[in-house]
Amino acid sequence: MDYARAFAISAAGMAVERTRVDVASLNLANANTVLTADGANYQPLRVVARAMPVGANQETGGASFSDRVEQGLDTPELSPLSLPLVQTEPTGAQPRMVYEPGHPFANDKGFVAYQGVDTATEMVTLMSALRAYEANVVAMNTARTLSLKALDIGGGS
Repeated sequence: MDYARAFAISAAGMAVERTRVDVASLNLANANTVLTADGANYQPLRVVARAMPVGANQETGGASFSDRVEQGLDTPELSPLSLPLVQTEPTGAQPRMVYEPGHPFANDKGFVAYQGVDTATEMVTLMSALRAYEANVVAMNTARTLSLKALDIGGGS
């Protein structure tokens, strides 16, 4: 068994979860901001992880990442193209209008447009990403332990 494949898959999973943590943290940091440094409204983001579509990866015979996992990774090499693609997209959330007539950015009715960040959702995203990251670490440690045990075979004690 090629343990580098298991390491690469776990590392890809950890990278996805790290991105989710980064984006949720960014959203929470901007939850109470009115404008960004360039004067635009901050648009909350979300992370979208997609498997390569079937047929998109010619090196692996057109199999997507999930297809390869189901087949037991019986292909010669793990191509970076077969790992999940991670993108960030704006959520399209509407601004949260708060009545603050004394605020310098209040409109003519006294309302300030804060970013449409749902703090509860972002906190759940953080917890979920943490658990998934931990699961990927466990998978990587298990593969490492298996590879070390394989090296010990025949070593005698």
